[in-house]
Amino acid sequence: MKDTMNQDTPVIEARGLNLTFDTADGAVHALKDVNLTIGKGEFVSFIGPSGCGKTTFLRCIAALETPTSGTLTVNGMTPDQARMARAYGYVFQAAGLYPWRTIAGNIRLPLEIMGFDRAEQAARVERVLDLVDLNGFGGKFPWQLSGGMQQRASIARALAFDADILLMDEPFGALDEIVRDRLNEELLKLWARTGKTIGFVTHSIPEAVYLSTKIVVMSPRPGRITDVIESPLPKERPLDIRDSREFIEIAHRVREGLRAGHGDEV
Repeated sequence: MKDTMNQDTPVIEARGLNLTFDTADGAVHALKDVNLTIGKGEFVSFIGPSGCGKTTFLRCIAALETPTSGTLTVNGMTPDQARMARAYGYVFQAAGLYPWRTIAGNIRLPLEIMGFDRAEQAARVERVLDLVDLNGFGGKFPWQLSGGMQQRASIARALAFDADILLMDEPFGALDEIVRDRLNEELLKLWARTGKTIGFVTHSIPEAVYLSTKIVVMSPRPGRITDVIESPLPKERPLDIRDSREFIEIAHRVREGLRAGHGDEV
């Protein structure tokens, strides 16, 4: 998708956003008065306790949930319009690869659905396999890859049609710490190479601080934003930056925001 947006136009903007689910046990207030602006090329992490609305907000951006009230725009459009315009790729918690398709076949699937010709499909698959460092694995099946490699394939599938926005719902949560650290490093490199705008859900404070230009701290249900932290860390971030005083201070502020949110719980 070609970028036709003005640099000053918000990529994602929520104003007074509310979402209430009607259940057999009564109304569940998932999001309350959410106000947030995400600019082009930002890496924004959402952190908070389970059930705080992080994933729900991401799903609203992706038009998988419909807010009860308030406004939400994606590239200046409604989420439904943005979905039709293929404005974003979505990476779920599980890789969600079809076991009967090769890795290349899984990546190719959305391109087939969108009607790209076979030559374009092949070129795009080759390009994104290179982006996620999976060259030579296109002919393998998911069960032949490690969990981390499967998740990289899932990211490649989301990148295949070159959307401006990448939405990631806790993609590394099930991986061990060593693999997670490596994928965090690779994701930062991928972000630097592509310039995508990334929305990233996580439960990990170190992961949120390491990856993000902006950290959105959310409270327990009803999900509200308790703090938005603009990171002063440089774009180039070796893993050992986590030992720096700046990193520790940001992590402390995130932790305090989470505690304050729990204190306001009703």
